[in-house]
Order: sequence, then structure tokens, then C-alpha cells
Amino acid sequence: MKRSIATVCLSGTLPDKLEAAASAGFDGVEIFENDLLTFEGSAKEAGWLACDMGLSVDLFQPFRDFEAMPEPQRARNLDRAERKFDTMQALGASMVLVCSNVQPHAIDDPARAAADLHEMAERAHRRGLQVGYEALAWGTHVNRWRQAWEVVQAAGHPALGLILDSFHTLSLGDDLRGLAETVPAEKLFFLQLADAPRLSMDVLSWSRHHRCFPGQGELPVAGFLREVMRAGYAGPLSLEIFNDEFRGAPSRRTARDALRSLIWLEEQAGLSTLPALPGLHGVEFVEFALDHAAREAMGRFVSRIGFRKAGTHRSKDVELWRNGGASLVLNAEPDSAAAERFALHGPGVCALALRVDDPARALARAEALRCPVWTERRGKDESELPGIRAPDGLLIHLVRDTAWEGDFAIGDGAPGALLGVDHVAQAVTPDMMDSLALFLRSVFGLEPEPLLELPDPYGLIRSRAFSDAARRVRVPVNVSESARTSTGRFVSATAGAGVHHIAFRCADIFAALEGAPPLLDIPANYYEDLDARLGLDAAELARLAKREFLLDRDAQGHLFRHAYTPAFQERFFLEVLQRDPGYDGYGAANAPVRMAAQRARPPAGWT
Repeated sequence: MKRSIATVCLSGTLPDKLEAAASAGFDGVEIFENDLLTFEGSAKEAGWLACDMGLSVDLFQPFRDFEAMPEPQRARNLDRAERKFDTMQALGASMVLVCSNVQPHAIDDPARAAADLHEMAERAHRRGLQVGYEALAWGTHVNRWRQAWEVVQAAGHPALGLILDSFHTLSLGDDLRGLAETVPAEKLFFLQLADAPRLSMDVLSWSRHHRCFPGQGELPVAGFLREVMRAGYAGPLSLEIFNDEFRGAPSRRTARDALRSLIWLEEQAGLSTLPALPGLHGVEFVEFALDHAAREAMGRFVSRIGFRKAGTHRSKDVELWRNGGASLVLNAEPDSAAAERFALHGPGVCALALRVDDPARALARAEALRCPVWTERRGKDESELPGIRAPDGLLIHLVRDTAWEGDFAIGDGAPGALLGVDHVAQAVTPDMMDSLALFLRSVFGLEPEPLLELPDPYGLIRSRAFSDAARRVRVPVNVSESARTSTGRFVSATAGAGVHHIAFRCADIFAALEGAPPLLDIPANYYEDLDARLGLDAAELARLAKREFLLDRDAQGHLFRHAYTPAFQERFFLEVLQRDPGYDGYGAANAPVRMAAQRARPPAGWT
């Protein structure tokens, strides 16, 4: 279907917005009136600019506070409509959006509203234009689509139809039941789509500041779209998003996210098919971008929790380090994507490898969702590691099995107690949170877990984990408005975003970290509180305190024992954890203690 986007979704000037929409691959745009008012050319020139970029102008909007107004405002509104029709014809737009009146002195008379819209539609019809009427969720007398349809039906003009908006319907807890049986398909003039997180606030503020693209929020937009299509709608699928972060984000990135969200939504609503979601089998390895000095320091760092060098790459300056089932790749190859990332950001995680059931299918899905792909230079007979670029630049390799290990000259092995990677957390700037959420959800099928707010000694961190149903891949995403917080420090260090926390699971944390130096200095007050809250066995509490391990317990009594390292060169830190079967969290209750301890001087053995 034709895909469109409202210019209000994007940052910048009108030419910036049109260029971003065109470069992302949209077919058309809704021109928001404010964007035209600040354009330095004429309406005709704006229309030419859109046309030159291959974009149709599908809608001009909004026309506010029109229907059911007392005289002389009614006459002035009709004159205003004629002026806007002039603008539309210059733009090349054939339809105007009229949103339901929000003025307190609007007359509560559906018949009067219908008569006014009939008159406006008649004037539009003489010019070959159409009028679409939309129920605003905060309209004074009309705020639901059924009310809007009753007005349109009573007006009875062929140039007047209904505009549906997913946010205005779903934010009120309404639905589209009866649409197909009530509204003729030819009267469904236009469709606007938006998602949003579920928030407790007035609907106007919610709409103006917190909308997001489908797949980034919590509203049932796919079901909404299915009902519209069942009713016979045949127009564009258009996005209309008001979002404070989007207004300041790069317009091209936002436009790419927007198109990805529509492609994903079409799949969810059954309008199109994509290559199936990959079957995920865990994180195969974590790759770090380093130079020789940083790699030597990194080797010392990870060896303290039991990692050992297991092999060297046959053709590249890359080392493989292992502890049991956990693998780390330390990449100091000068001619590589890792080297580029190191030059920009310093030492840090540059790539993850996910084990999937079919790398080719996973790559095809990512390409269909407009994700950039990457193929690293490889030597003769070396494994191919196809990769996808995440919105923050992180490279995600796709592997089916352990064939990639053949690229390394493996030594005597690296026994250890770690079972593998439990989760990989990313620190992002506020404007990247929604982009990364959509990427993880649409490409890999990772669904969001409940949002957590974690107190840092210098601010507040919002954390949301994304995971598959089997919990084989878990990606907590952390964001803070303050650069002083722990998350803020890691974001600053990587110039925008980065993996800042890698957690490894084990069957017995005491055995796994036997012989390791103390990881963090945990205050005695923590263990006193733990005893008071949980009433632990005295021997268990003493073991935890001696090793300075942390513990959490869920409502069902399942335990979670874990320990963190200090940060490596202020870029990332590691965690070793032991989950009881049934424990599904991340030890969030201990996050404030961990963050405070990491700001203190590292214990002996880590400096």
C-alpha cells in the first residue's frame, strides 16, 4: 500500500523533512500547516519540491475549530476555508483534515455541525478537493469516531468523509467494532497511525508529547489497522506522530524508523509477509574493539573472573578468550570495522554474535525492514559472518553453529564455570530509546518487559529489557537524562550509545568466582538490610557478605545471586550471576548499591 508520513513527525525545515521522507522511501507526505508557514518559498514551490523528490502531497492539515461555531465566527471560518483551498491547490494537495472543534463555545448541535461541514465540502467540491473530518480525543462535543461518522453521514456530501486516527481512538479505550458494518468504504477518506506508551495523564498532553511509531509503544495498533482494512479502506497508510524526542532527532534516522515501523505493522496486520522471525538460541560471542595496549589490559581484566586466552585468528589480529561456554573476541585488527569504532569511541563492544536457526532468512528479514547489512573482509576458507547494523552502530553477526571457531587456531581449551551470556545491556541517549526498541522488536521479535526506574546516586535511570519468549536473548536498554549518572557516563564515553554491561550466567556463583579478587566493595549496611528484609539463613548471609555478592528474591521465593566487576576504563563492566529456575528478573533492587559501589575506588586487584 501507499506509505505516507506527516511532516510534523520529523525535525528540521520543510525541505529537510521532505528530503528525509523521500530518502527513507515514503511515497507521500501530509503537510503540516506550521511547516508551510515557516517555509521561505511559496506553497506552489513547496509542492514542486515534494514532486521533484517523488512525493505526493496526500493531505494538508490541520484545519481547526471549524464546525458549529456561532456567527460571525461561522462566516469567518468559511472564508478561512476558501483561503486554505487556495493553498491546497498551489501545493497539489487534494484533501484537508478538519479536526473536531475543541472550543468551549462551540454549539452542541450535531445537525449544525453537519450543515457547516456540508457547506465546506460543497465549496471544496467546486475546486475538485475533499474534506476529511476527524474526531479529536479531546474534542468539545465530538471525540469518538462514531460521533464523527454520524456528523459526516448527516452532512451527506460526496466530498466529505471520515478520517480515522489510531491514537484518538485507542487512547480513549475505544475500538473500531462495527466500522465495516457502519461506514461505507468510499467514506473512509484517510488513515493516520500512531502508537504510544500507556501513561496516566490528560489525553491532550499524552498526544502532543508522547506518541511514537507503531511497534515502539503499547497500543493495539495492528488490530486497529486490521479493522480499517476489513472495512475496505484503500488509501495511504500514514504516520502522524507528535514526540518531543523526534523533534530534536536527526530527521533521516527518524524517517528510516518510521518506514520500518510501517513495514512491520503491515506484517502484524496481515497485509504483507516478511521472512519469518529468526529462531534465537543465545548470544554466541561478544566482540570488543581494542588496540594492542587496551587488549593487553582487557586480557588481565577478564582473567580475574576466569577467562583464558583460547585461540588466535588465522589471518587477523584477533584473539578468542573463553570461560566455559562464554566467549569473548578481542579485535585489534587495523583494517576492520572494529578499528573504525575504536578510533571513534575507544575500547568497547563493537559487535555481538547471535546464534539463529537460519542466518540467511534473518538477514533477508533485516534487509526487508531497511536495516543496513555488513560483510567483514575474510580470508580464504574463513567463515562468512553476515552482520546487521543496529541504529546505534552496533554490529550484530548472525551465526548458525560454531563453524566460526574454525577461523581460530585453538589451543588447549579454556575450562571454566560460566554457561554463557545471560544478557547484554545497552546505555543509550533518550532520543535513541525508541529507535532501538523498534529495531529489536521488528528484526528479532524481542518483546519489551515492564519499564523500571532505578535511582542512581546522581539521577534516575529508566530501564526496559527486551527478550524473546524463551529468554535466550535478553537486552536491557538503559537511558538517563543526566550525563552524571552511571548510564550517562557510559553513553558519554561512546559518543551516544553502547553496550556497557555484559552478564554471564553460571550454575554456582561461589564456585565460578572461586579465587577471584573482591569484585566491588559492598557496604555492610546492605547485608544488614538484606537480613532484615529477607530473613536469610545466617550461613548463607555470611557467605554472601564474605564474597560481597548481591542477592535478590522474587515474590515466589526464587533467588538471584550476582556480582559485578568495576568498570573497564570507564567503558563497560561485567556481571556473573546465578538464577534459580523461575527467577526472571535482573536484580533491579540491587542496582542502586551496585552503581554507588562502582563509583567508589575499585578493590585491590582491579587497579
